[in-house]
Amino acid sequence: MVRSYRMIALCLTLFALTLLSFAGSAPSVGTMAPEFTLNSQEGTPVSLKDFRGKWVVLYFYPKDFTSGCTIEAHNFQRDLAQYEQKNVVILGVSVDSADSHKQFCAKEGLNFKLLADTDHKVSSAYDSLTNFGLVKVAARHTFIINPEGKVVKVYTEVKPNEHSAEVLSALAELQK
Repeated sequence: MVRSYRMIALCLTLFALTLLSFAGSAPSVGTMAPEFTLNSQEGTPVSLKDFRGKWVVLYFYPKDFTSGCTIEAHNFQRDLAQYEQKNVVILGVSVDSADSHKQFCAKEGLNFKLLADTDHKVSSAYDSLTNFGLVKVAARHTFIINPEGKVVKVYTEVKPNEHSAEVLSALAELQK
């Protein structure tokens, strides 16, 4: 009987370790940011490589027109001049369509690129895809990418109200 329990425990442990080995992991600090090309709200393709030589704040958010996502976008927009002074580009990514992004930008007065990851490939590559009920959405994660294309800061716990100020503060340290 004890032998059976040990065997079950061993099988469960091996099963859990197997699941963990298949779990995605976000690009870590010091690694090259995964390349991608996605359509913007204008319907034009935007590639990460287009921004080599600039700092990039790549932020993933769940859904256009929702309260937290609107707050986060407004704060990035409010601080856009500060980002531009630091040679930083803001790129927002969600699984919404380019048309949804276009409407969201128009309604909310957003002047930075929102990218449509409708096939979830980029969100998956950045381990930023989560379930919201029966629907997959982008998780609220942010990656700061340096001008050489390396990830230099990762945020997986994002509070929309404070996030832009938090990112600006990190950039001030990173750019010293």
